[in-house]
Amino acid sequence: MATMTDVARRAGVSVSTVSYVLTGTRPISEATREKVHAAMAELGYQPNAMARGLASRRSNIIGLLLPLTGRGLGATETAFVTGATEAAREAGYHLMLCSVGTDDADELQTLATQRLLDGFLVMEVQLEDRRVELLRELAAQFVLIGRTAEPAGLACVDIDFEQTVDDAVAHLVGLGHRIIAYVNHSEASLAGGYGPAKRTAAAFEAALERHGITGVMVPSEDTASGGRRAIGTARELCPRLTGVLVMNENAALGILAELREAALDVPWDVSVVSMVTSAAVADLASPALTAMTSPGAAVGAAATRVLLRRLADGDTSTYQELLPCVLEVRGTTAESRRNKKK
Repeated sequence: MATMTDVARRAGVSVSTVSYVLTGTRPISEATREKVHAAMAELGYQPNAMARGLASRRSNIIGLLLPLTGRGLGATETAFVTGATEAAREAGYHLMLCSVGTDDADELQTLATQRLLDGFLVMEVQLEDRRVELLRELAAQFVLIGRTAEPAGLACVDIDFEQTVDDAVAHLVGLGHRIIAYVNHSEASLAGGYGPAKRTAAAFEAALERHGITGVMVPSEDTASGGRRAIGTARELCPRLTGVLVMNENAALGILAELREAALDVPWDVSVVSMVTSAAVADLASPALTAMTSPGAAVGAAATRVLLRRLADGDTSTYQELLPCVLEVRGTTAESRRNKKK
């Protein structure tokens, strides 16, 4: 494989001159530029991505800001990353995963000011997110996979959580369930203003009122044991509950196990709907989970395409796109036994 040194030798110039031709960092005469390009063509030399990026003032790399808090990525979260990666690749870009959370301001500033990344996708968005303010201050191009409390002036692609919750509640109500528990993300997520946790909590309260039914929201750690504790608390608060919503797929497995150990039959005694869940995770459960299936791959891809358009045209106007989850009925929902007995 030809090297830059080989090109310099063939063109009769210095290695630094070849570098300047590739990067455009210094003016080079047209005659010299032609000799270098001719030598590259003869040798089949391909400049590396960094050199091409310097020449165009673009790296063709975008960063995905996704805080990894020791829990790793589940199948549902991975779909967002996969969708973004594929959309970037199709456009000739690479995607770099950056574990940058809301408290990592120094790290984010370094990433943004080094100009190695053309733009950013931001995941796990909080209603008040420091990363958003910092990226604005640094005049970086970015798109949120999520929404802040005030999205004016931002580009956001997100799941339509309000519609998702309403559809899930409507499914249970249609089966005769009148007392429903919602197992949300953790107390820490709610206290920290994690967008999906806060939005679904508000949507659940609104859905209860709209349908004229009773319910309770219980937070849960993102673990099976957290789900066990959460459903235990929910049953203490609402002993006659027959429906459960959960937006915490690790907790969902614990909920099913705890109900089974309590000699409650899912779906006949208690029906369970898992929200924002991938089909792969839903099928792992026993019985397979009725789910509001996450459009994660579509959201990740859509956000990437929006970012690439904005990089091309410099657009900074407000943009919002919401994608709904789709109900897929499996083995954890059925008509309420209490409703049948009436």
